[in-house]
Amino acid sequence: MMSSVLVTVFALTAALRPNPWYDPRYAIPLLGMILGNCMTGIGLGLNTLTTSLVNRRASVEAQLMLGATRQVAAAPVTREALRSALMPVINSMSLTGVVSLPGMMTGQILGGVPPAEAVKYQILVMFLIAGGTGLGAVAAVLGGVYRLTDGRHRLRLDRLTVPEPHLTGQHPARQ
Repeated sequence: MMSSVLVTVFALTAALRPNPWYDPRYAIPLLGMILGNCMTGIGLGLNTLTTSLVNRRASVEAQLMLGATRQVAAAPVTREALRSALMPVINSMSLTGVVSLPGMMTGQILGGVPPAEAVKYQILVMFLIAGGTGLGAVAAVLGGVYRLTDGRHRLRLDRLTVPEPHLTGQHPARQ
């Protein structure tokens, strides 16, 4: 959410400049487009991170035991997660205008906006989506690595599962 809001505020204050800058006619659709795409990218990145850490547990733990920091030990997994998070945006950007006409651009053209102007806005939106997804994915994946390791640089995959109530000694209704 934070990366989407940050990118949307940047676009409203620096590129679009409606008066007032928070005009809902511009802010709500723009935030919706950016947030929807960011959620997809971040979800893919975190899914790849957790799956890869589980699959490569032995390799990561071996590096940690040999003295590597958590950032160094998880670097291949982090790169793979970020690549996975950004792949839909990169694919979408490479196809826009050649194979597919995005909804916003098509809507503007049908609404009477000159095609060149609609293309400019679509390019802006694609870059904003890429920026928001990139910022959000980096923050989420690095936060995920931080959360799945501890201060002593140990892998803590037990944090991926919810503890069973009967194992924690707490009654399910009191949690």
